[in-house]
Amino acid sequence: MIVIAGVLIGAILGGLTARRRKGNAADIAQYATGFAIACGLAGFVLTIILEKLLT
Repeated sequence: MIVIAGVLIGAILGGLTARRRKGNAADIAQYATGFAIACGLAGFVLTIILEKLLT
């Protein structure tokens, strides 16, 4: 769940960042993908840490 939320939030933040920087459609897609991967990876690490702490 945390990973999926991270991917969605990352894609939204990436798209908004590229749009704010006046990027074209390819820029927006690239930023959204990059942010989604980064935030998804952070969510994955957070999930592993929480799993280790809670079990």
